[in-house]
Amino acid sequence: MILERERSRRCFVCAAAMLAPSDRRLIDARGRERAFPMACHSCGVLTERDADPAGNWRDLAGRLAAPTFVPDPDGAYGLDIYTLRTAATRLGRGLRPLGPDDRAALLAPHSPLAARAELYDLADGPPVSLGLLCRPAELDAVLAGLASQAGWTDDVAILLDGEAAPLRAIPVAGFAEGAVRMAVRPLAGDFAAQRNALQDLARHAWMLQLDADETLAPETGRLLPALAALAEDGDVFSVGLPRCNRVDGIMSDVYPDVQYRLNRVPVRYAGRVHERPALDGGWRRSLIALHGAIEHRLSRDHVRARSRAYEALDPGRGRLEEEETLLRPYRA
Repeated sequence: MILERERSRRCFVCAAAMLAPSDRRLIDARGRERAFPMACHSCGVLTERDADPAGNWRDLAGRLAAPTFVPDPDGAYGLDIYTLRTAATRLGRGLRPLGPDDRAALLAPHSPLAARAELYDLADGPPVSLGLLCRPAELDAVLAGLASQAGWTDDVAILLDGEAAPLRAIPVAGFAEGAVRMAVRPLAGDFAAQRNALQDLARHAWMLQLDADETLAPETGRLLPALAALAEDGDVFSVGLPRCNRVDGIMSDVYPDVQYRLNRVPVRYAGRVHERPALDGGWRRSLIALHGAIEHRLSRDHVRARSRAYEALDPGRGRLEEEETLLRPYRA
């Protein structure tokens, strides 16, 4: 796995290349305050400057396997309960705060209170709809790939880019009659509006959205209901999953490229391009889950054309600089 090839460039928890100097502090159970010089600006874990990433993960994984998480106050890393929740999902586990102070810390990241929590295996949760955006030329491939998702969802909505047409059922092997439905709506250069229209097609309270060139392993999908339950318990509205970008089959250096695609249905996306959920309370109402990743297949030609096309649709937001990074092979 990507996450097992740690180096100091990337975070030992989430693999983001977002380690930076920090002035954050943690207060342990004895009331001792401790400063950490480095932090991951994605998941929020704190570390000493020269800490061993592999050793940190071994220690953290061992503690995450226990019924209750108890931190080492003298260890080379530290984390609050908000970051602990993300770390636990990497092993398919969830958490419950031990007391009111821990609950308050979970709802107000990043708290100076050192993490502690009850841990459990993610298992059950509310049903999740699957939403898919595609063009007419991609529809056959999208339908052919649906059978593998029948083990975790009983509701699939497909929104096709084209002249508007009402929702209709499509028979797909492995799904009950009427479980897979398709509508048509013009994209018209506004990705957020298209995603919001897709959200509104969900029959369940949560929806995972994928594009036609993205896939999700069935074992990753099976934990989505449990992640939705974990999110509801923490007053979270949006869950982000890492995305592996593979350009002509080669893993890109743009990783984890977190995509906030598992959302409560009322959540609205914003941005004509590179759209993201608009959340009351901002990122604090979201969490990152590490139990699996979205697979994204791209060609070099598409990468070269995409940012320019996006820039034309929404000047200043096309991320022209991302082209070079996407074309660079993954480096730990």
